[in-house]
Amino acid sequence: MGHAQAETGEASHGAVVGFIAGRVRLSDSVSCGALARLIGRDPWCAGGPGRCLGAKCGSKRMTGFGVRVAVFFAALFLIYGVHIPYLPLWLEWRGLTPAEIGIVTSAPYFARLLVTPTIGFVADRVGDHARVIRVLAFVALSATLVLSNVAGFAAILAFSLLLAVSTWTIMPLTETIAIRGVRLGLDYGRMRLWGSLSFILASFAGGAAVDAFGRGSGIWLIAGGCVATVTAAFFLPGPDTGTRAGPRRGIDKATVLRLAGNPVFLLFLLAIGTIQASHATFYTFGAIHWRASGMSSAWIGVLWAIGVLTEVALFAVSGRIAGRVGPIVLLGLGGIAAIVRWTAMSADPAHGWLIPLQVLHGLTYGASHLGAIHFIERAIPDEAGGTAQALYATIAAGVMHGAATMLSGLIYAVAGEGAYLAMSALSLIGVAAVVLLARLWTGGKIWIASPPAI
Repeated sequence: MGHAQAETGEASHGAVVGFIAGRVRLSDSVSCGALARLIGRDPWCAGGPGRCLGAKCGSKRMTGFGVRVAVFFAALFLIYGVHIPYLPLWLEWRGLTPAEIGIVTSAPYFARLLVTPTIGFVADRVGDHARVIRVLAFVALSATLVLSNVAGFAAILAFSLLLAVSTWTIMPLTETIAIRGVRLGLDYGRMRLWGSLSFILASFAGGAAVDAFGRGSGIWLIAGGCVATVTAAFFLPGPDTGTRAGPRRGIDKATVLRLAGNPVFLLFLLAIGTIQASHATFYTFGAIHWRASGMSSAWIGVLWAIGVLTEVALFAVSGRIAGRVGPIVLLGLGGIAAIVRWTAMSADPAHGWLIPLQVLHGLTYGASHLGAIHFIERAIPDEAGGTAQALYATIAAGVMHGAATMLSGLIYAVAGEGAYLAMSALSLIGVAAVVLLARLWTGGKIWIASPPAI
C-alpha cells in the first residue's frame, strides 16, 4: 500500500518474480525437505523447522496441497491488486460522477448478501470447492472483457457488479480449501502471504501503467489477473487431494439458522465486520484523494504496497503468533490500530506520515483477517465451515462494508477526508464487540459436530 522509491519497487518486483518462477512449482514432486533446502525452512508447516503439526506434513501430497493453494492466492490477488486501488480511477476516467462511483463500488457488497451464501451452499453440498472456483474465474474473465468495451452508467454498473461478485465469491471458497490444510498442520499465513506479495506486484504494475498509459489501462491489468486466476484454478486441490474427506451432509437451512442464532458467532461477525468495514473510505476514495492532492499513481501504488508488505511480514509468522495470542487478541489489535489509523487519516496528514500509517494496515486488515480465519478454524464445526466463511464474506465483508462505503460517499462529498472519522467510530464498535466476544467464547467449538452418517 505504499512505495518507498521507484527503483526499490522495480527491484522488489524482480526478486519476487524470480523467487516464484525459479523455486515454486505446482508439481506434487516438491517435498517439504526440498523446499526446506531451498529457503532454509519448511514454508508450509505451522510448527516451523522440525516441528510439523500435521501427521502427513512431510509427505509430497501435503506439500503439493500448500503450494497449489499458495499459487492460486497469488493469481487471484493479481486481480485485487489492481481492482481495489485503481478501479475507482478507471470509473472516473469513463466519466462517472462521484455519486455513481459510490454506487458502482458499493453495489457488489449488497449483491453478496444473496450470491455468496448461495454459491457457498452449493460448493459445500457438491463437496468440490475447486470446481466452483473454476466456474467463477471464467465468469470474472468474461465480465472484464465485456466491461472494457461498454459505455454508460447502467452497463458499467452491471458488468462491474458481475466482475466484483464473482472474484469476491472466489475468496471464501479458497479460504475453505486453505482451512482444510490448516486442520492438517499447514500454516495458513504462509499460504496466504503469496497473495499479499502478488497484490504488491499488481499495485506496482498498476501505478506504473496508469502513469504511463493513462487511467484506462487498469482494466487490462485486471483482465490479465483473471487469465492467471483461471489457469491456477485448474491446479487447486480437489476434495481428495492431500487431505482426508470431511463431512458431506451438505448445507441446509438448519445449519444457517444455527449459526445465525449463535451469540458467539454474531458477536464475531459484528467485530470483524465493523473493523473490516472501516477500510471503506480508504478503499474507495484513498487513491482519488491522493491523486487530487498531486500524488503520482506510482506513489499511490507504493503506499498500497507498503501496507501489504506488513501483511506479508505478519502472515510469514502467523502460525506461531496465532498459536501464542489467539484469534481474540488478533481481532483486538486490528480494531485498536484501525482507530489510530483512521483518526490520523482524517487530519489529511503530510505525505511523509502516510508511510507509518500504511504500515498499520498489517494490523487493521492483516491481524483482524488472521483472527477471523483462526476463529472460524477453532470455533466452527467442520460441517458448517463453508457456511461460516460465506456468512463472513457476505455479512461482515459484504453488507457491512457496502453500508460503510455508501456512508463514506455521502460524507466524503461534503467533508472530504473527514469521512475517516466515521471509520474510526466503526472501529471503536468493533473493539467493543471483541471485548464482549472474549467474555462469551470459551475457546472451543460453538457446538458439538454431528457424527458422520454410517
